[in-house]
Amino acid sequence: MGQTFTTEIQARYRDINLAGHVDNVEAVRVLDEARYEFLRFARLPGLPEGATGLLHGTDAGVSELVASQTIEYHAEMRFVPYQPFLASLWVSRVGRSSFTVAAELRVEMGGGPAAVWECVNVLWDHHAQSAWTISDAVRADLEHYLGEPVGFRR
Repeated sequence: MGQTFTTEIQARYRDINLAGHVDNVEAVRVLDEARYEFLRFARLPGLPEGATGLLHGTDAGVSELVASQTIEYHAEMRFVPYQPFLASLWVSRVGRSSFTVAAELRVEMGGGPAAVWECVNVLWDHHAQSAWTISDAVRADLEHYLGEPVGFRR
């Protein structure tokens, strides 16, 4: 397995519902924020000066669009003031113009995943208005974090 990117996302009061736990929709927001950090700031060896993240090598006008998301909740996520959520992310598949980001979200260090998630991202060329074929360089960067798909309970 390649590397795993880990980040902390601070819980907010708006994330909780009247029962005091994190709303299921807000859990997806937390994971999407972690995905953004992963794609923009994950460390890679030998990056050129000023380049950051897994998508630094895409052409100008290319961005990632979310094509689908799958999530399973494994434990209640209670809001604890000043305790961030811990997200671990990796790439579980690289296709021709899309790739899948996998993640585990934990409420506390050392705890089991409260949620597991996969998000299919399509690289979109806004100039051509079509999917952008992943270059060999971008593929190599994504594969630096390549690992197994999430083990959903289905």
